[in-house]
Amino acid sequence: MFSASAAIAARSSRGRSALLLGAAILLCPQPLRAQGRTSDNAVTQAADAFGYSVGRESLGIYNAGNARGFSPTAAGNLRLEGLYFAPVPSLSGLLVDSTQIRVGLSAQGYPFVAPSGIVDQILRRPGDRTAASVLVNLDGFGSAGVELDGSLPVSPKLSLGFGLNAGRTAFPDGTNNLYHSEALIVRWRPLPGVEILPFWSLYNDYDDEASPFYVPAGSFLPPQPPAGHFYGPWWDNIRYTAANYGAIGSAALAGTWRLRAGAFRSVNDQRSGYTNLRDNLESDGTGHVLLFADPPHKSVGISGEIRLTHSIADGPRLHEIHFSLRGRDTKRVFGGSDAIDLGESRIDEEVRAPRPPLTFAAQSRDEVRQTIYGLAYDGRWKDVGELSFGVSRSAYRKTTTTPDRGVVLSRSQPWLYNATLALFPVRRLAVYAGYARGLEESGTPPPNAANRTEGLPAILTRQADAGFRLNLTPRMKAVAGLFDLRKPYFGFDTANRYVQIGAIRSRGAEFSLSGSVTDALDIVAGGVLLDASVIRQPNATGPIGRRPVGIPAHILNVNVNWKTPLLAGLSLDASLSERGTTPGTTDNAVEIPSRARLDMGARYTFSLAGSKATARLQVSNVFDNQGFSSAGPGAYFPNAGRYVTGYLAVDL
Repeated sequence: MFSASAAIAARSSRGRSALLLGAAILLCPQPLRAQGRTSDNAVTQAADAFGYSVGRESLGIYNAGNARGFSPTAAGNLRLEGLYFAPVPSLSGLLVDSTQIRVGLSAQGYPFVAPSGIVDQILRRPGDRTAASVLVNLDGFGSAGVELDGSLPVSPKLSLGFGLNAGRTAFPDGTNNLYHSEALIVRWRPLPGVEILPFWSLYNDYDDEASPFYVPAGSFLPPQPPAGHFYGPWWDNIRYTAANYGAIGSAALAGTWRLRAGAFRSVNDQRSGYTNLRDNLESDGTGHVLLFADPPHKSVGISGEIRLTHSIADGPRLHEIHFSLRGRDTKRVFGGSDAIDLGESRIDEEVRAPRPPLTFAAQSRDEVRQTIYGLAYDGRWKDVGELSFGVSRSAYRKTTTTPDRGVVLSRSQPWLYNATLALFPVRRLAVYAGYARGLEESGTPPPNAANRTEGLPAILTRQADAGFRLNLTPRMKAVAGLFDLRKPYFGFDTANRYVQIGAIRSRGAEFSLSGSVTDALDIVAGGVLLDASVIRQPNATGPIGRRPVGIPAHILNVNVNWKTPLLAGLSLDASLSERGTTPGTTDNAVEIPSRARLDMGARYTFSLAGSKATARLQVSNVFDNQGFSSAGPGAYFPNAGRYVTGYLAVDL
């Protein structure tokens, strides 16, 4: 598992938190998905191939960490039930019913769309009847866990949802952890048209060893480390507690007005953390073992949105006007790490050095406050088209306090805007075009950077895209589009600091084919072809290649699910994916080769003691194609080889 040293720390104002949570009591009701875990199936439930997950099942060419070559999560483009959400740790899976990546036409009519795509999360809402599900999972690495979740109606207006899980996760590189987590969510409808959804989750991670990152000494990939064994040191444990809580809700006001709001508090309390580098690796596997120990720290962030919507019906036309106030306040502590040099070692040799005494230096602090005022319009004309646009003013302020430089203040007040147009020229066909300009976060530096714990500055990004959607049959649709996305590019300077060295222009074409071919066969297939190029900054130093680090030439993915007639309740599934060649270094002297992966699985739904049950078995990476993925310029982590996972879910 990756080091938690990049987790941001802070202490939050209790008064501001109470104010936001008090305002967040309203969000419009959403349709409830069928209760239970036995029906989770991403292939049969996904609307397109751009990225979807439900329960433990996921598919698509994009995910929360990568959309069109960039990370919507690092950019701050998460939404919870459609509302602005900027968590410090990610939201617990015990609370999330499904996650969809919205790009292109799937973001049409979505207020305040962002250039890097939107990660749209939907809560697992308590139902109106008593229900519970138990899930037991295992895998070939030695992981084992158990999960319990369910709904408990208290009255016709009040339902309680709960979730608990615990277990041991064994990772492909031989590291492992022990964990437990809990979650609660309440669905309260005190009045007609009013719904309130408070929620809370807590995750505790114990004895989670820091996985090594591999940094070669020259222009070559590191040798493949042995799989399934951690070579130490045994004491580089990461321990932390992650919590998210808040409230979302809605109220239908007089006439055609609707108020929606949400406020969230997110905490990451890291008690110990390490970054583990196998540095200056030679092709024979020898290199330096270098660790960075992080002092304990706590990260706290508050975020939320209040949105007022006015709807106007005009015959076949519907107009919606949105007034929005979004904001976040994130405080974190970074730096102060102690560097531990454990000397030379091979990647297949045990590191048996004892834990040295740690000496931490003075830490730095930063605080980001951002308020965004926005106005958006969404117009829909039946069988003709849809038009939406939005404009926002962002007030961004970042205060950084370091022992050597004192207080550094940066401010920005850009105008942000977006517009999309979709037309329906003939039956079953929609064509669209859009443009967006956003202010986004750019994440944290890679583990081998001198400033690895610092936060990178906020950046302005812009995107133009266009395409079409065609309903091939009542149950099959195709989507295809082109996009042009531009944003700043970061790399190493002469002091090994990760700083802006240019800009990226990422042009690409993407497609999706999804739906039911027959009553028994479902398919979700998609791909993206990327032409990403670097525009060098005049004052940048060192060699810079044409292609940006970490962005592949293409991603292809095909998923099928077949309800076999051989046995009632049995379905077979397969997923074939390929990721194209990917630059591994800033000068493009090293490329990560293309990698194909085939996963095959089966699920069997049956009755167990009068309850519905599903047994799931999957073999991932059937042909054991391993290799490496990029962790930043010149840094790599190994991909998992072939492994088996399985679970049994029972709806009680």
